[in-house]
Amino acid sequence: MSTTIGYAAFDPSTPLAPHTFSRRAVGPNDVQIEILFCGVCHSDLHTARNEWHNTLYPSVPGHEIVGRVSAVGESVNRFKVGDIAGVGCLVDSCQSCPSCGEGLEQYCENGFVGTYNGPAFGGGENTFGGYSDNIVVNEKFVLRISHTEDKLAAVAPLLCAGITTYSPLRQWKVGPGQKVGVVGLGGLGHMAVKIANAMGAHVVLFTTSPDKKEDALRLGASEVVVSKNQDEMSAHLNSFDFILNTVAAPHNLDAFLSLLKRDATMTLVGAPASPHPSPSVFGLIFKRRRLAGSLIGGIAETQEMLDFCAEHNIVSDIEMIDIQTINEAYERMLKSDVKYRFVIDMASLKSA
Repeated sequence: MSTTIGYAAFDPSTPLAPHTFSRRAVGPNDVQIEILFCGVCHSDLHTARNEWHNTLYPSVPGHEIVGRVSAVGESVNRFKVGDIAGVGCLVDSCQSCPSCGEGLEQYCENGFVGTYNGPAFGGGENTFGGYSDNIVVNEKFVLRISHTEDKLAAVAPLLCAGITTYSPLRQWKVGPGQKVGVVGLGGLGHMAVKIANAMGAHVVLFTTSPDKKEDALRLGASEVVVSKNQDEMSAHLNSFDFILNTVAAPHNLDAFLSLLKRDATMTLVGAPASPHPSPSVFGLIFKRRRLAGSLIGGIAETQEMLDFCAEHNIVSDIEMIDIQTINEAYERMLKSDVKYRFVIDMASLKSA
């Protein structure tokens, strides 16, 4: 066991505060990582405030982790001390299945163990995430980082926001010649625009904020549509091959479903605390449109995403913060007052 310093939520209504806890000793198949940077995901806030009604306290959030390997178990052969490595949303399977780390763990029928709040899916002791100075993870769930070291802070959000958008874009075979919509230009949406553009698609960004147009074009969108403007929306009826909806607040899905071609799909990746209004059945059945959902991605797919992003020089647009300002960052995140992802410089934890 090793003593670990972090920041934790102790109940739904009080601010996150310093917390000392124990990590397991490094086992034969484990990798210990000194955490350098940790991205701040909206699911961190949902969990800290128990908005999904499954939080186990104390809760140490954080699943967009980049750091340096500080110890390895005797059977580890993929990593060595000093390597730069990442940890995303998963750290184990509930049954330690032999196939885990190779496929689609997030859809395993036996469940998975999240990087934090793990027992909600996997049983056993609670897991604590990346708002801390180190983490111990089974080698199969550790990811190789090939970006240059000057970009490591901006790589951290790829471990959740990157894979959450890459996975459905790959699943629905987005590529050259396709017209692809992205709904929302937040932490997820800005990654979706970058990745879909790199895949060769014609990307249309939907936003409620006209002042985001310039930024969306900079990030790789070919067009920007203000979704409150009915004329702009109507100009795109029945024209999209695929729409990725990243908005994490309840809204009218029919407005976007009507923009799909026959047999096309809109996939939801945002996870609002309360449900969307139900879509119209007729808007689906007359064009055989599909409404789908997607979670994160398996370890193999996450590694594929990281390699793709390194090849195409893709990172997240970030604002660096100290851990001491995490509660203020949560309030700003609720107001969409960040472009486009907070990342914690974990060196600041030393003065916490």
